[in-house]
Amino acid sequence: MASCRAWNIRVLVAVVCGLLTGIILGLGIWRIVIRIQRGISATSSSTPTEFCRNGGTWENGRCVCTEEWKGLRCTIANFCEKSTYMGFTFARIPVGRYGPSLQTCGKGTPNAGNPMAVRLCNLSPYGEIELQNVTIGNCNENLETLEEQVKDVTAPLNNISSEVQILTSDANKLTAENISSATRVVGQIFNTSRNASPEAKKIAIVTVSQLLDASGDAFQEAAATANNDALTTLIEQMETYSLSLGNESVVEPNIAIQSANFSSKDAVGPLNVRFSVQKGASSSLLSGSTFIHTNVDGLNPDGQTELQVLLNMTKSNSKACGFVVYQNDKLFQSKTFTAKSNFSQKIISSKTDENEQDQSASVDMVFSPRYNQREFQLYSYACVYWNLSTRDWDTYGCQKHKGTDGFLRCHCNHTTNFAVLMTFKKDYQYPESLDVFSNVGCALSITGLALTIVFQIVTRKVRKTSVTWVLVNLCISMLIFNLLFVFGIENSNKNKTSDGDIHDIDFKNNDVPQTDTINIPNPTCTAIAALLHYFLLVTFTWSALSAAQLYFLLIRTMKPLPRHFILFISLIGWGVPAIVVAITVGVIYSQNGKNPQWELDYRQETICWLAIPEPDGVTKSPLLWSFIVPVTIILISNVVIFITISIKVLWKNNQNLTSTKKVSSMRKIVSTLSVAVVFGITWILAYLMLVNDDSIRIIFSYIFCLFNTTQGLQIFFLHTVRTKIFQTEASKVLTLLSSIGGKKSLSSVTRLRLRIRMYNFLRSLPTLHEHFRLLETSPSTEDITLSESDKAKQSI
Repeated sequence: MASCRAWNIRVLVAVVCGLLTGIILGLGIWRIVIRIQRGISATSSSTPTEFCRNGGTWENGRCVCTEEWKGLRCTIANFCEKSTYMGFTFARIPVGRYGPSLQTCGKGTPNAGNPMAVRLCNLSPYGEIELQNVTIGNCNENLETLEEQVKDVTAPLNNISSEVQILTSDANKLTAENISSATRVVGQIFNTSRNASPEAKKIAIVTVSQLLDASGDAFQEAAATANNDALTTLIEQMETYSLSLGNESVVEPNIAIQSANFSSKDAVGPLNVRFSVQKGASSSLLSGSTFIHTNVDGLNPDGQTELQVLLNMTKSNSKACGFVVYQNDKLFQSKTFTAKSNFSQKIISSKTDENEQDQSASVDMVFSPRYNQREFQLYSYACVYWNLSTRDWDTYGCQKHKGTDGFLRCHCNHTTNFAVLMTFKKDYQYPESLDVFSNVGCALSITGLALTIVFQIVTRKVRKTSVTWVLVNLCISMLIFNLLFVFGIENSNKNKTSDGDIHDIDFKNNDVPQTDTINIPNPTCTAIAALLHYFLLVTFTWSALSAAQLYFLLIRTMKPLPRHFILFISLIGWGVPAIVVAITVGVIYSQNGKNPQWELDYRQETICWLAIPEPDGVTKSPLLWSFIVPVTIILISNVVIFITISIKVLWKNNQNLTSTKKVSSMRKIVSTLSVAVVFGITWILAYLMLVNDDSIRIIFSYIFCLFNTTQGLQIFFLHTVRTKIFQTEASKVLTLLSSIGGKKSLSSVTRLRLRIRMYNFLRSLPTLHEHFRLLETSPSTEDITLSESDKAKQSI
C-alpha cells in the first residue's frame, strides 16, 4: 500500500514537471507566432525596400537617387555611357560632371598617375544627354608646378585653369597637398588684380566643385597645414565673384553662384531679394534649380524648396547682390563643430556691393532639413555664420525663429556665409520589455539559484568538500546576473523618446553644437552593462573552474588538492573577470574619453549590453575580445573535459552495478545532464543563432532561451533536490508541518496515517534517486574520512 501511494506521488510530481515544461514551450511557440505576425504587419505597412532602384534611398517620403539616375523610382538614366574618343577611353559619366580618362600619365612624368584628359557629359539645349569634346592635359605639369607658374603676372590663366581642372577631376586621389595647391591656384585666378577672363573663372568654379568631392579628412589635414589661409581667401573670393555675374548663374554639382543687378528705379527705398534652391532628384545641385526674385514681400517656401534666403536691404545705394551655395561644409573647417554623418549641411552666402561701413542688410532664411527620417530624428539646430576673423562658426546677430511649416527658420542682422548646423539623434528601435516567456524562465532560475545557495551554505559542514564552494560561487554569480538582466537590461532612455517634431526644439538656445549626431548619455546603463559583462564572465569562469576541479578529482585523482586551493580559485573566479572588464573600459575611455558619446563604443543604446561591432570594426570590438573570445575558450575547454569525464567516468561500465539496465541508463543520463548544466554546455546554442536563415535562427534563439533562462532551475533540481541530504531535511520539515497541522484539526488515528504516508513517500525518493547523485556524499562518518576524489567517484 505504501509503495502504491509513493508511486502516485511520483506520478503527480512527473505531471507537475510536465505541465511546467509544456507551459514554457507553449509560451515559446506563442512568442514565435506573435513575432511572425508583427513582422508581417510591419512589412505590409512600410515602404518596400526595393521601391527605390539603382542605389536610391527613401528619404522624407521620396526617393533620393544617385547622380547617375533620376525619376520617381530612380529608373531614368542620367549619365553618358562609356565612350572612346581621340584614343581616350572614358567610363560612365554623370550629367553635369567631367569624367577622367582611363589613360593616365606615365611613371616618368611629373603628373604620373593622373588622367591625361577629361570629358564633359552635359544636356543639350533640347534636354538631351550628350558628350562634349575631350580636353587633353599636359603630363609635364602638376599642381605644384602650376602653383609656381600662376605667381607670374604674365602666366596664361586660361591654360592654368584648365590644367588644374583636369588634375582635380579624380577626387578620390586628391591629397591634402593637392587641395592646398589647387586652392591657391584658383585663388589667384579669382584675384581681381589678375583680370582673369570669365572663361577661366568658370572653369575654376568647376575645379572648386571637384575639390568639394574630396574626402573630409584630406580637407581637415589641408586646413591644419595651411592654417586655413588658402581656404579663407577662396571663400572671400567666391563672395566677391558672386557680385560680378550680372543676372546670370553658374551651377556645378557642388556649388551654385547667382547674381542680381538693380536698376536705379529698383534701388528707390527698401529692397527685398529672394534667392531659392529647389530640391533635385539627387543630392547634387542642378542647373535650373536656383532662382532669384526681386521686390518680393517675404519668404514663400513650398514642398520643393530646399533652402530660401530673403535679403532685406533698407538703403538705396545697393546696385547688386550675389549668392553662393555650397553643397557641403568642407571649405569651412570648424574647430568647434564636427560633422560625423553624411547628411547635407549646405552653406549659403549672401553679399551686397555696399561698403562694409554702410552694410545695413539683414537676412531671413528657411532650410528644409534633409536626412534619413527612418533612422534619425532632428534634435536641434543652430543658426550660425562663418566668422572670417576667427575662422569658425559664430552665432552673433543670428537667432532661431519658430515656424509652422516644417522648415528651420533663421534671422541674421548682417550678410555673410550662413548655415544651419543641425544635430540629429538616432531613432533607436528599443526592444519591448521582457515578455512572459523570459520573465517566467528568469524567475524560476532566480528561485532555484537562491534555494541552492541557501541549501549549500546550510549543509556545508556536513559536506566538507571544495565542490560545494565552487557550486555556491557559480550560483551566486549566476543569480546576480539574472537579477541585473531582469531589472536592468532595458535602457531608461527608452522612455525619453520623442517623435522628432520641430516644435520640440528649444528655440531660445542658439549655441554652436559640437557634433551633428548626439546621444543622450546614460551612465547608469553603462554601469549596468559593465556589471552584466562582469558577472557573466564570472559565471563562465566558475564553470571553467568547476570543470577543472572535476577533471583533477575524477581523472587525475590528485590527492590531496593543493594548499590554499579555495583561496586560489576564488581569486581567479572573481579577479580575472574584473581585470578583463577594467582593461576593456579603460582602453575605450582612453581612446574616446574626449568624446561625450564614448559610452556607445562600449555598450549598445537599445539595451544595456556590449556594443555590437560594425562590419568594418569587428577586430576592434570590445564584444569580441573581452567576451566572445574568452567565453569561446572556456566553452571549448569545458566541452573537452565534459567529453572526457562522460567517457571515462559517467558512461564507463561498472561491474559492481546491481541495478537493472534501465535504471543504470537513467543514472548515466541524469549524471551527464548534471555535469552539462554546471559546465554551461547549452551556451553553445548561442553560436547556432548566428546563421543567416531567419527561420532557423528564430528556432535556435528560443531553444537557447528555454535552456539558459532556466539554467538556475536545472541546477536546483539536479544538484539540490535529488541529494539525500535535501530529501532528508525536507522529510523532517514536512513531517513537522504535518504534525503541527494535525494537532489542531486531526484525530490521533488520522495523524498516524498521515505520518506513515508522508514517511513512506519521503523514503521512496532517496531509494529512487540515490544512485543519481553527482558529487554528493552521505553525511556518515565513513564519507567524512574519504578524500576529495573518493567522494566524487562514490557519488557517481
